[in-house]
Amino acid sequence: YGIVLAPIVDDRKGEYRKELEELAGQGFTRVRVDGEMRRLEDEIELDRYKRHTIEIVIDRVRLTADRQSRVVEAVNLALARAGGRVRLLLEGRRAEEVARVVDFSTLRACPEHDVALPEIEPRLFSFNSPHGACEHCNGLGFMRRVDPDLVVPDGGLSIADGAFANLERDGKLLYTPYNLGDLAVVAEHLNVSLDTPWKRLPARARKVFLQGSGKVELEFAVEWERRGRKVSGTVRRPFRGIVRGMEHFLKWAGGGEWSKVSRFLAEGACPQCAGARLKPAALAVRFQGVNIADLARMTVAELEQWAAGAEARLESARELQVGPEIFKEIRTRLRFLRGVGLEYLSVDRATGSLSGGEAQRIRLARQVGAGLRGVLYVLDEPSIGLHARDNRKLLESLGQLRDLGNTVVVVEHDEETMRSADHIVDVGPGAGSEGGHIVASGSFAQVRRAKNSPTADFLSGRREIPVPAARRRPERGWLTIRGARQFNLKGIDVAIPLGLFVTVTGASGSGKSTLVDQILYRALRRHLHGAHELPGAHDGIDNLEAIDKVIEIDQSPIGRTPRSNPATYTGVFTEIRNLFARVPESRARGYKPGRFSFNVEGGRCSYCKGAGLREVEMQFLANVQVPCDECGGLRFNRETLEIRYKGRTIHDVLEMTISEALAFYGDLPRIARTLRTLADVGLGYMRLGQPSTTLSGGEAQRVKLASELRRPETGRTLYILDEPTTGLHFADVERLIAALQRLVAGGNTVLLIEHNTDMIKVADWIIDLGPEGGAGGGE
Repeated sequence: YGIVLAPIVDDRKGEYRKELEELAGQGFTRVRVDGEMRRLEDEIELDRYKRHTIEIVIDRVRLTADRQSRVVEAVNLALARAGGRVRLLLEGRRAEEVARVVDFSTLRACPEHDVALPEIEPRLFSFNSPHGACEHCNGLGFMRRVDPDLVVPDGGLSIADGAFANLERDGKLLYTPYNLGDLAVVAEHLNVSLDTPWKRLPARARKVFLQGSGKVELEFAVEWERRGRKVSGTVRRPFRGIVRGMEHFLKWAGGGEWSKVSRFLAEGACPQCAGARLKPAALAVRFQGVNIADLARMTVAELEQWAAGAEARLESARELQVGPEIFKEIRTRLRFLRGVGLEYLSVDRATGSLSGGEAQRIRLARQVGAGLRGVLYVLDEPSIGLHARDNRKLLESLGQLRDLGNTVVVVEHDEETMRSADHIVDVGPGAGSEGGHIVASGSFAQVRRAKNSPTADFLSGRREIPVPAARRRPERGWLTIRGARQFNLKGIDVAIPLGLFVTVTGASGSGKSTLVDQILYRALRRHLHGAHELPGAHDGIDNLEAIDKVIEIDQSPIGRTPRSNPATYTGVFTEIRNLFARVPESRARGYKPGRFSFNVEGGRCSYCKGAGLREVEMQFLANVQVPCDECGGLRFNRETLEIRYKGRTIHDVLEMTISEALAFYGDLPRIARTLRTLADVGLGYMRLGQPSTTLSGGEAQRVKLASELRRPETGRTLYILDEPTTGLHFADVERLIAALQRLVAGGNTVLLIEHNTDMIKVADWIIDLGPEGGAGGGE
């Protein structure tokens, strides 16, 4: 026999008088209360403060084939009364046998553990949808949390000597309710000394100081004010811990207070989803033993291989019906990504971590897959960040776009791309005001014969970057990275010679930026400047004391607004303003250097506030910028523009190219030195006041390089550059090499991440990573 039950109350507190009365009125005769059968006609009293389980007895029926319709009727009634749940009490054949309870449900839920699953649909597997995103990290996969290594940056110090010194203010630890006296109480409880260096404390003691004592209460001395006078006493409470105390503070801190703690935060994988970005329900769904996060962690090449095997393992009729078409679409998209040389990227790679070239090639792969015809495609230097081997794959993809019936226009400096082109248009002959002419047009063979083209000179071999006759030898020691294992690095040891021109090369995604930027640069910044950014995983770096300064010259903008320009960034504009302030007319009027700044009120145009432009709002279109009506785009007011130096106003100077300014100020050493370094790195064509927002990444990098070249050299500086040849013509590469060689000649170390073979061939030392990208690299 089986008794069909409808559970209406499951382990909840209450008397439930009203519910029991309603059941009796509806014709039900019996209920099972807390495992005991009771008649509804009897008075049932329940303790309101205890948990109870109430089940309606729907029917008692023999479970045989001839009673199937009665069983179905009872189950349907139970499901209706209990909201999709039914409980079956199986009675034994003999009286002494214990009855067995079995739960059933029409819901995607476990009745025993109170776990429910949502409907399985595509949005459940998207971290961009609230239906699928991990609720702990909102689908980001990472969280910023207090990092113990940042809280205690120097493990050689004791707590008494200031292991937590960077957290102190007025003798108290910031953002925790504990001072050093409180920590002494904790130390006594742990039987350790505050004078013991942090790294020599037992692991348990370090854990308690950082994470707290849990439920163990300690006795602390406290002071408070009562009716205007101070009262002291003791209180027993658990010790929260430094890290826990800061995390507690972060929950309610805001504004400037939050920013004071934020320097102790580091990004780490979300503890809930472990970086998978999805809810547990989505990760519980598996296909052939893997969930969607497992697939997303694979590289393009690995996913291709898995897809081929998974399709061969399709078994059920349903899988065989829909599977082949799905796998066809997956393989097609992966093939396009592989075709543009991105097989080393993992599918879940964050777009913010992609280089400009990688992002561009992903968009290119999408267009190749679209199969459109009659489209004009324009690409700006797609070879950025590409190893010479991978460049061939890119060119094959561009050829596919062309063969579909499209026109492909590529702005490029890469020689292999030029050789593959059907038609070349060469603009020049120089840059800036010296350019703007078509100096050659035609096939590769026609262009290389052009006479007034620097491009043709290099393509034909009439001009070349020579291989050095001699190279410097490593005689000043080594900077050795031990056990580098961040991302795809295979626990490698890397020795970098000091005082040399060093390049780090390798296939795209082989681990170059991880090694140089995330490990070496961050470790040096932490060692030299106490930076709080954690370096990538490694065992240590030997001979750090041989470096007294590290400078990374990247391609990020030199400013975010049009007010920033090469003159302001390099500091030469300060000298120029001082010069204008010393003009007799300026001194007579009492003008100071600030008068000639478009960032300071007084001398600038008050209408556009020195921007020279006015933004016009377009209701249904993007806003447009037009020259200021008041100053005509000159940025300064009339009185300021009346001051002239050698017949030029401050606006005229900002409109000069760097080459023109060098000729104009050549007799003034403090100005000429900076202008000459800008010209030496190939920026002679650029206007002094050119807004930073109009500079390319390569131009911004060279402005930064020039700014460093003008500073006094220490001879122990490490310069790090990531692909400085991006966007450079052959002639510009030649100038850049000369500028970098000047740095090395001063005794400094120059370390480049580079794919350009002209730059690689002039290096004193080469470190090659690989052999492949992604999981196949890191050696």
